[in-house]
Parts: sequence; structure tokens; C-alpha cells
Amino acid sequence: MELKIKEGFTGERKICLPEQVIKMEEEDPLMSGLHITDIGYYPRASHHYCNRSGSIREHVLIYCIEGQGWYEVDGKRYHASANQYFILPAGHPHVYASENDNPWTIYWLHFKGSQANVYAGGALEPADVKPSIRSRISDRINIFEEIFATLEYGYGRENLRYASTLLHHYLGSMRYLQQFRNAGTQRPPTDNGIIATVIRYMHENLEQRLTLAQLSQFTGYSPSYFSGIFKRQTGHSPLNYFMLMKMKKVCELLYSTDMKINQICYKVGIDDSYYLSRMFSKFMGVSPTEYRNSQKNGLTD
Repeated sequence: MELKIKEGFTGERKICLPEQVIKMEEEDPLMSGLHITDIGYYPRASHHYCNRSGSIREHVLIYCIEGQGWYEVDGKRYHASANQYFILPAGHPHVYASENDNPWTIYWLHFKGSQANVYAGGALEPADVKPSIRSRISDRINIFEEIFATLEYGYGRENLRYASTLLHHYLGSMRYLQQFRNAGTQRPPTDNGIIATVIRYMHENLEQRLTLAQLSQFTGYSPSYFSGIFKRQTGHSPLNYFMLMKMKKVCELLYSTDMKINQICYKVGIDDSYYLSRMFSKFMGVSPTEYRNSQKNGLTD
């Protein structure tokens, strides 16, 4: 099988399970139905390109949260953009790449097993998972991160089994999108709850670089009117509040993961690690490194 692939992106994270571990999954009565072989996250993957001219044993899920890309299967080309996913079927040669002028940010994984076709079937064309009041994008990303963290801890049987069960949930959150959204449904907001709705929208899009125009457009208000009611209710401008949310997420990642600063950047929609460090110091009073060290050593205020 000829394979050409361009990798090596700032902030990338990936795990490729060894063949011995994959064999363990295949022989396990629980994991044989569905299991992961590779998993990763590529932020703003400029010049990302992969060409598998022979068949591949696994299905390949690509979930694009920002930017654009394209892929070809069986001679047909498709285009994918932000808030879309697709699944490349096992056994079919394929090519995929990021658009050069607007590179995609993707969560991706390879999966297989006796039940894998249930999730992969009919998912070749890009499908929308657009942000909305009930979209639960952050919940889906948290499931991915839990899978990734579980595999990072090691390849013991219990870890692998837990990752397998989480994989069902992760794939189901896209293939059974409406059911996933309905399960987390709360009462629709009234007009008086518009700020709470915007804050949820911010939370759903922490990896994005939202502007005041985008936020006000989401509410249907003018930027000036929206800014006024937002500040009256929260005490902050919309963009300052959004940055506070990003810094809170940085705190969580510094405490709960071993991600490097340049990896954390992309999880909160900031390209420049130096800028993130400056913002973090401004909002938190200490540098990211100082904060991580204090948390790891139990020296909290």
C-alpha cells in the first residue's frame, strides 16, 4: 500500500496503538465489536495531505471544527468545512487534504470491529454538526478528550475497554445527532435568558475566534445593543467575558493534562503561545507554568 502523508503541525496530538495492543482489542469479547487503532487532533493543519492508494483495514472519522478540506474516495471528490464530519470506509483507497488558504482543524480517529459498519455506513458524505442552543459540541469534545486521556494513561485491558465504550458514545453523538441533542435538552430560553444562551454559545465555541459581530448576529441584536445588555447582566463586555472563559479552560487543561502550552493554545482558539501566556498572566496574575506548578504541588490560594 502506497502511503503519502504530511504531518507535523504545531499543537498536534496523536496516539497510534501498537499492533500488539490492537491484537488484544480484536481478541477481547467487549472490544472486538468496536475499538480504536489511531486517534489525534490537528489544529490549523496547513498543507495536511494523506494519500492511501491501497485499502485500509479501519474506518477513518474526520471531524472538522474549523477551516476547510477535501477528500476523494473511489474517484469522487467531496469538500468539508467547519462543523462537519465524514467517515472514510475501510477497504477503499482515499486521499484527503486541508485547504491551503483556510486549513482545517480536525479531530480524527481510526476504528474497526464487528460493529464498526453500523457507525460508518452512510457517513461518507460530509454531515453537519452546526452550533446551536442544543448542539452539545463541548460535550462531544470532552468525550474525545476522555478517550485520548485514557489511552495516554496506558494500554492495560481496563483502559482499552473503557476507551472502547466511550467510542460508542462519541460516534453516536454524531450518527444519532438529534438523540444526542435531545438527551441534553433544557427548557428553551426566554427573551430574558438571551445572555445565558450566548454564554452557552461561547462555551460551545471556545476553540474558535468569535467576534462581537458574530455574537450579536447570533442574538439578532445590533452589536451596540447586545454589548449593553450583556455588560449590564455580567459586568463584562462580551469579548472580555469570552476571554475569561478561555482562561478558565486553560486553567483546567494546565491542571488536568500534561499538554504543552502550544497545544493548549489551539484548544482555546489562540494561535500564539506568547500571547496566551500574556493574557493568562493578565487575568490570573501568574504565568501558565507557575500556575501548573502550584496546582501540581497543591499550593492553591
